Amino acid sequence: MKNTHLKHLVELNIAMMFVSTSGVLGKFIAMPPPLTIWWRSFLTIFCLGAYIWYKKINLKVHSKRDLTTILISGFFMGAHWITYFYALKLSGVAIGMLAMFTYPIITVFLEPIFFKTKLDLKHVFLGGLVLVGIYFLTPELTIENNVSLGVLSGIVSAVFYSIRNILMKKKTSNYHGSMLMFYQMIVITILLVPVFFIFEANPSTNDWLGLAALALFTTAIGHTLFVLSMKHFSIGTISIISSIQPIYGILFGMLFLSEIPASKTIIGGFLILSTVVIESYYSHKNR
Repeated sequence: MKNTHLKHLVELNIAMMFVSTSGVLGKFIAMPPPLTIWWRSFLTIFCLGAYIWYKKINLKVHSKRDLTTILISGFFMGAHWITYFYALKLSGVAIGMLAMFTYPIITVFLEPIFFKTKLDLKHVFLGGLVLVGIYFLTPELTIENNVSLGVLSGIVSAVFYSIRNILMKKKTSNYHGSMLMFYQMIVITILLVPVFFIFEANPSTNDWLGLAALALFTTAIGHTLFVLSMKHFSIGTISIISSIQPIYGILFGMLFLSEIPASKTIIGGFLILSTVVIESYYSHKNR
């Protein structure tokens, strides 16, 4: 049993490592984020489609209400990715990932709105701690500063991601994760077709390599492994382990892009990730 648990733990960490490559790849690819996300989604359709065909995963949606929710969540997933990639380009891998990783705390503030539950005062305190962390990430509160814009874009991305996760919360128990991602990729691909009339698309060889890695490793393999890991761990445990993503991302940024985070970024990141671990621990304890 211990060996099996260790195996699943290793698989979950591998999933987190693959998913966290989005940071360095988002900064590495030179194309505008909307074009990058279109290609990411388009290529992922084929990766996930092959996996779904091989595993004979059912693509049937049980009701129009479920289909509507899945389609809307696809919109928010696309909006999350685009704003996240803008955050990476404006402020760098470390700050962009840390700003986006405010999403667990944003989620606990949004859940009472969606599910008509009472807001816990503990969450108000944790939200304040996140704001202090964001203060350390931002050099000066002005839209004329790229880093500040990157932080703002990362927070907006976190809001979109939180809404998407809330919408999908009840669907993951009825549908296979790869099937849900597959439909969301189709939605993003269709919605972003107009970006080809707005931005000039001239991908370089490096862009193609980055896009292939983003579609295969980050999205298809990373997210599939992540969904499969949910069978073996509680949501609380997964949330705690997920907080390692920015750390992996920062290490990749240091290794491949020579981006060394400043001391203030480390302090801000520590505060933000601390709130994630605290919230995940209490959520797990109260289950």
